[in-house]
Amino acid sequence: MAIQANYLDMPLDINDLDVENLVYFKHCAAHDFHLQKCDACGLVRYPPTTACPWCAAPKSTWGPVEGRGAVHSYTEVHHAIQPAFKAHTPYLILLVDLDTQKGQPTEHEALRVVGNLATPDGKLAPPEMVRRVGIGTRVRMVFADASPGLALPHWTIDEGAAQPAQPWRYPQE
Repeated sequence: MAIQANYLDMPLDINDLDVENLVYFKHCAAHDFHLQKCDACGLVRYPPTTACPWCAAPKSTWGPVEGRGAVHSYTEVHHAIQPAFKAHTPYLILLVDLDTQKGQPTEHEALRVVGNLATPDGKLAPPEMVRRVGIGTRVRMVFADASPGLALPHWTIDEGAAQPAQPWRYPQE
């Protein structure tokens, strides 16, 4: 069944043909992080797809994955293109290396998941929180409810994890 919702007054629509994303966001709506695990090679993948990106096998099984990791990279947005985000600038879009499957299938690979930096309750992070995050910052997944059937995965600082003394950040102008 298709999902329609609003997030920050922007319409979101996942249609019936997008089967993998419907399943993914169904789990997110329950505030559970699940990914596909290939039935042939056993590797977990993101984003959801119809076949394994490593061995091309079509069959997979959805399973829970711990939503914890470290910031691999980020972009800091100061000029929002979407009007709904203008009130939240600057905001961070994070690329996070999950702790799950780190270094597989090669030592330089990891499951990398994208999401915005948010407060622990799923709201976009304020500027003082944005300034604390850089490459190497430990984060955990939180969810922002968009409608009864849809929640978006975001990242928040994992206050219970050991943090780098000085996470690397791009130089500021």
